[in-house]
Amino acid sequence: MKIVAISDTHGMHDKVNVPDGDLLIHAGDFCSHGTMQNLKDFCVWLKGLPHKHKIVVAGNHDRIAQENFAFTNDEINSAGAIYLEDDQAVINGVKIYGSPWTPMFMNWSFMAKRGADIAEKWAKILSDTDVLVTHGPPYGIMDNVNNLPQGCEDLLRRINELNLSAHIFGHIHEGYGCRQISFAPTMVNASICNDKNKPINEPIVFEV
Repeated sequence: MKIVAISDTHGMHDKVNVPDGDLLIHAGDFCSHGTMQNLKDFCVWLKGLPHKHKIVVAGNHDRIAQENFAFTNDEINSAGAIYLEDDQAVINGVKIYGSPWTPMFMNWSFMAKRGADIAEKWAKILSDTDVLVTHGPPYGIMDNVNNLPQGCEDLLRRINELNLSAHIFGHIHEGYGCRQISFAPTMVNASICNDKNKPINEPIVFEV
């Protein structure tokens, strides 16, 4: 199955050249300001994409998703996509789990304190997950800002317990890229925006 991964479009989705594939995954921060109109605009664009399957996870800029799950879920479903918030979907036999949480930083959405609070979120990840989609990265993996890792230690611990085929995330724009490591063969930071918040990075395409 060919997966097309994007994240952190921040309302500039119409500037992204999205290649075709079997499954499009957006790993969060589809909004610019987290408003209802941001979500509606994103869903109009999403509906027009040709991918047979689409999955969306929220991020810390997607305030509307945390404030109104039902509206967000309905809008994204109406665009022909699946919205995952601490939940799993199965596409062509591939089990995909999505979660929007990131470690606490300022007053954004879907944030939890490092330690027990966020570990509780990761404990919900189903053990049979094939592809994990989180908004933020695990600690030490494509997560550096000014040479300092910003990822989540407890997320790293959890994915070490899983047998993943791939882990897709974003959040840390500076970490864009794809790596292979022993406990998750394909690790993807799919941030479309760079560190200047310009949508210049390309979607990342890979097979599972």
